[in-house]
Amino acid sequence: MKVDHTVITDICIMGQFQLQFASASPSLPTVSMATRTHTLAQPKPNRLRHPDRRSVYWLDELPTEKTGSTTKIELTPRWSELCRSKKLYTQVILSPIWEVSEWALRAVPSERLCSLARPRFPAAGWQPDRPLVAPLSRATQTAVASSRICQLAQPKRRQVLEGSGHKLKSAPVTHLPCKASAHIELLSTPKHDHPKFEGARSVCWPVSRAARSYVASPETS
Repeated sequence: MKVDHTVITDICIMGQFQLQFASASPSLPTVSMATRTHTLAQPKPNRLRHPDRRSVYWLDELPTEKTGSTTKIELTPRWSELCRSKKLYTQVILSPIWEVSEWALRAVPSERLCSLARPRFPAAGWQPDRPLVAPLSRATQTAVASSRICQLAQPKRRQVLEGSGHKLKSAPVTHLPCKASAHIELLSTPKHDHPKFEGARSVCWPVSRAARSYVASPETS
């Protein structure tokens, strides 16, 4: 029989621990050394009996092949009732005119029933729809258009593009005399240049004698 060194080490450590615990608290019951030694002497369980499965769907054995149908369909009583064809009623439709009972002929409506039978009145402030052809007042019929309204009533002149199939005749536009105000005249005057304004530099300008006789230094070159 092979002796596991780990078990012996555990037994020694446990024995020392029990001796220290017993000396510290002599009143408490101690665990039997033989029972603990017997427990530690038991061999460890063999974990290789259960191999490592790659997934939860790993099968130790292949399932048996089924010869019959895999799915069995069973109709419930409700489904069987819904599958039945609808019944066609061939009875003769009753006439819209039927006999009225004697009690119905003698019935007297109550006040509530009479109030509900009355048509509703329109709400306060309700007005009927305006007719399509509204009557015109006398002032509207005798109104005279001003010159501005006549000007706005003229059609706009549109420029006819070259090559277009049809040309529109432009109506003459009457220009009314108008005079600009003093503020508009002030705004329309062009602004003067600044006293220190200098125009764009000419492309050709004179070069000084010092610039022409200048010799470049080694750093500049």
